[in-house]
Amino acid sequence: MSERRPATSTSDGVVLLHGIGRTARSFRKMELALQAAGFATLNLDYESRRKALDALTEDVHPTVDLFASGLNGSVHFVCHSMGGLLARAYLARYRPLRLGSVVMLGTPNGGSEIADRLKNLKAYRAFFGPAGQQLVTRRDAATSAMLPPVDYPVGIIAGNRSIYPISSIGLPRPHDGRVSVANTRLEGMVDHIVIRTSHPWLVRNGEAIAQTIAFLRNGRFDKDEVRFRQP
Repeated sequence: MSERRPATSTSDGVVLLHGIGRTARSFRKMELALQAAGFATLNLDYESRRKALDALTEDVHPTVDLFASGLNGSVHFVCHSMGGLLARAYLARYRPLRLGSVVMLGTPNGGSEIADRLKNLKAYRAFFGPAGQQLVTRRDAATSAMLPPVDYPVGIIAGNRSIYPISSIGLPRPHDGRVSVANTRLEGMVDHIVIRTSHPWLVRNGEAIAQTIAFLRNGRFDKDEVRFRQP
């Protein structure tokens, strides 16, 4: 596991959790923008393809706990795709005392219809591992128990464009090529916004980054400033 963070911090901090099959590098543009906005950052790599959500929760806890304990302010979470599910599982088990807000980008809160379609294929199971089986729309009791209703501020950014013309056939529209906009939504969320971009580009889309910072600062997205920029 690797991370980039200041040695000490007196400000609010942000934990960045990438999606399945990605690395901390995917969040680099977002991380730099958050630092420029005055946030300390913890950009984690974790074994997204090798372990289930409960094991990943235990893996990230020591580093997240150390980071949060070094802050004088709140600790926020910004998550892409499955990273949002990991954040939900983590906060259900290890909620920080000074929890701030959570921003999810393209997180399949209602499951991924693509995972439904591919879950039994050997290649899918080999590549995405145990956590890939937890991305389906019909979750087993154990996975559902790890993802209880949220009682903290959550803002969700969804995409409505696809770069996967073949594999996204049959996904309910609108969608980002991996997750339908409807399945990004979460009961109890504070705000929800749709950006004209695709699933992998949400973390680097300029509008998504600006809206993430707006939510962390104000608890709401700045919907008057939506410009629908491409990444």
